[in-house]
Amino acid sequence: MALPQITLPHGYRWRTLTKDDQRLVTELDTWAFPSGLAHDDIDATPSPLTWERAIAIEAEGFDGLAALHASYPFRQFPVPGAELPTAGLTWVGVHPQHRRRGLLTAMIDLHLARSVERGEALSALFAAEAPIYGRFGYGRAADDLRLEIPRGAALRDVPGAERHTIRLEVATREKHGELVDRLHRAAGAAPTGIPGINRPGWATRETEELQAILWDDSPVFREGRESRRIMIVELDGEPRGYVTFRRTMNWEPRGPRGRVHAGEVVALDAPAARALWGALLDLDLTNEVTPFVLPVDDVITNLLVDLRAAVPRTPDNVWVRLVDVAGALAGRQYAADVDVTLAVTDRQLPANAGAYRLRAEAFGGASVEQVDPEFEAPDLSLDVRELGAAYLGGRSLAALAAAGLITVHPRPGQPANALARASAAFGWPIAPGSSWVF
Repeated sequence: MALPQITLPHGYRWRTLTKDDQRLVTELDTWAFPSGLAHDDIDATPSPLTWERAIAIEAEGFDGLAALHASYPFRQFPVPGAELPTAGLTWVGVHPQHRRRGLLTAMIDLHLARSVERGEALSALFAAEAPIYGRFGYGRAADDLRLEIPRGAALRDVPGAERHTIRLEVATREKHGELVDRLHRAAGAAPTGIPGINRPGWATRETEELQAILWDDSPVFREGRESRRIMIVELDGEPRGYVTFRRTMNWEPRGPRGRVHAGEVVALDAPAARALWGALLDLDLTNEVTPFVLPVDDVITNLLVDLRAAVPRTPDNVWVRLVDVAGALAGRQYAADVDVTLAVTDRQLPANAGAYRLRAEAFGGASVEQVDPEFEAPDLSLDVRELGAAYLGGRSLAALAAAGLITVHPRPGQPANALARASAAFGWPIAPGSSWVF
C-alpha cells in the first residue's frame, strides 16, 4: 500500500522496512536510546515489530537511518465498557545528527494518516519523554503504580485466600503461554468480577511478534537477574492468577539482601490476589519486592497495612489520542447519563475539529453527531489532547477545567452543571492502565 503524501524536509525520503532491515533498526535505536549491549546480541533476540507498520526516514549522503517509527495493531484495545481498534505508536526515534529538522512531526503526521486509513479510532503510546507528545494531541490518560514492598509486609486478611495453593516453576511459553494469555485477558475484562466493568488501557499482546518477545529469556537482557520464574495461584487445581518474576541476590555482612523483580501480577479475584501477594512477599533470602507496573488501584494498595512503607510512586502510563473523535466517543460506554455538546480543536487532524453532541445512557449505548455550533451552543470547549486525557476514565474533566484547560459555556436558562455531568459520565469505576510498556 502506498504511503500517504506527507512532505519531508529537503534531502529526506520515506523508506518502508522489512525484517531484513533489522541491523539498521538496531543501529538507529541505539543512537536514539543509548545502550551498552552489542548489536549482535540485540539482533539475536526476537523483534517485536510488525514490519509492515514500521516506516523509516533516510537522508541523502547519510549511511543508515535518520529516523524511525512503528505501531502495534491493537484490534481489541480496551476502552470503558468496550474495545476499539487502536494503533500502538512505538519505536519512535531520530538520530542525534538529524534532530530539530521536523522529522518527528512528519512521522506523527504519517502515523495518524495511516491510522485514519486503517480505521483505527485511537492511537496510544508510552512516552519516553513526557513533554513530547502533548503537542501532537496525545493526553496523559493513565498512571501506574511503582512500589518497593518490604519482605513480610503485613497484609489484611481476605476470606477464602487460605484455600488457594501456590505453584512455582521456570516460566516458558510452551508450558505457560496459553495460561498467561487467558488469565491476563480475563483479568482485564472484569478485574472486580463485575461483567462489563473492564480495565481501560489493559492492552493484550495480539501479535506473534509481541508474544515472542514476551517469552524470550535471553541472558543479555537479564541484567544479572535469574531466568524468568512464574508463581501460579490455584483453587482446587484451577489457575486463578500468576506473577512472573526474577530474583537477584546480594550477600552483605548483615546477611542476604535479595530482591524480587516482579513482572505482571494478575489475579481473577480478591482471595486469589491475597494468596498470590502473600506468597510473593515471603520468598526466602529476599528483603524487597519491586513490581514493575501496577494499576493505581491494584488490590495491593488496600491489602497493605502500611502502604507508606512501600514508597508508592505514580508515573505516567498510557497516553491516548483520538484519531476519529466521533467514532471514539460513540465507541465507549459512560458511567452516567449524559447529553453534552463538546467543541473540539485539533491542530494535527483538522477534520476532527468541530462541535459534537454526545448522548449516552449509563453503561449503555452512546450516540454522537457533529453539529453546527451556531445552532447547537457547546457546553464545553477543549482540545483533543484533553479529550484523550479523559477518554479512558482516569482523568477528571472537572480537574482539567480547574487547571484552565477546558472552557465551560453555561447555557441560558439551564443550570451550569454540564461540566459536573460530563465529568461523572466520562469517569469509570476501574482505573485505566496497561500492565506492560509498549
